[in-house]
Amino acid sequence: MTAPDPNVAAQAAPDPNVAAQAAPDPNVAAQAAPDPNVAAQAAPDPNVAGQAAPEADLSGWTAAPFTAAGYTHDVYRKGDGPGVVLIPEMPGIHPGVLALGNHLVDNGFTVACPSLYGTPGAPPVRPGMVPVMLRGCVAKEFAAFATNADRPVAQYLRALARDLNDKTPGKGVGVIGECWSGGFALAAAVDDSVLAPVLSQPSLPIGLTAKHRRDPGLSEAELKIVEQRVVDEGLCALGLRFSEDPLSPGARFKTLKQRLGDAFEVIEIDSKKGNEHGFGKRAHSVLTLELREEEGHPAYEARKRVVEFLRERLV
Repeated sequence: MTAPDPNVAAQAAPDPNVAAQAAPDPNVAAQAAPDPNVAAQAAPDPNVAGQAAPEADLSGWTAAPFTAAGYTHDVYRKGDGPGVVLIPEMPGIHPGVLALGNHLVDNGFTVACPSLYGTPGAPPVRPGMVPVMLRGCVAKEFAAFATNADRPVAQYLRALARDLNDKTPGKGVGVIGECWSGGFALAAAVDDSVLAPVLSQPSLPIGLTAKHRRDPGLSEAELKIVEQRVVDEGLCALGLRFSEDPLSPGARFKTLKQRLGDAFEVIEIDSKKGNEHGFGKRAHSVLTLELREEEGHPAYEARKRVVEFLRERLV
């Protein structure tokens, strides 16, 4: 579910030494207008040409197992300051997730990133990606197809948030969920240690039906607790998605907005056809694969708002 959007134009600068990149011969029939359905044929945005999404490796991260709610996962930690639980997107702690973690560390946070699936440090698109995703689909821990689900992974993450809160300064902790794990961040906010949940393109339950697409990604009982925290404590949540993302349906954000009102801040990035920044209709990963390190780039600005939100709530 984190594969880069095939419609977003080549995300690295072309090799000037490749002869095939010379001007096309107008007499060659094969060079007719490209098929819009063929990946990577869209014209690159001239303002972001040559850039790629930020990536990092495991340098400086320490890992140790953490057990709670009957599950044990290695948790990768780095940094000093208020705590943020960074839940990786599927298929795991890939270089884009690590770059996001490093960015949070550079901005003064302690990051704890649980390895819930996949191989830490491995690229998101690789031969082993599909088996990881298939296991995630059938694992009871994630209940990928269930509506109104009290997912076991949420209990694990609440325990991790409490542990991180006990070990770090600040008013409480933040939790960032992405894609597969997007809704887990709000479910974690059932625990009062969590003061800053961030839902980036939440994708569970998988949107098979309208009911699935409307589902907020946590159980009714959990959502009622979050609603009460909004009233009693002023809890707020931040949600991010691309406007045309089929994996993170707009109906889900509509449900959350209806339930949480102004306490649910939404950043929706335009990915309609012809959008200014060249995002394809399948653009998905706001804080990782679609992000470019350029002022004014919508995903870059969304990441800035995430850091501001964390500071506002935790410092």
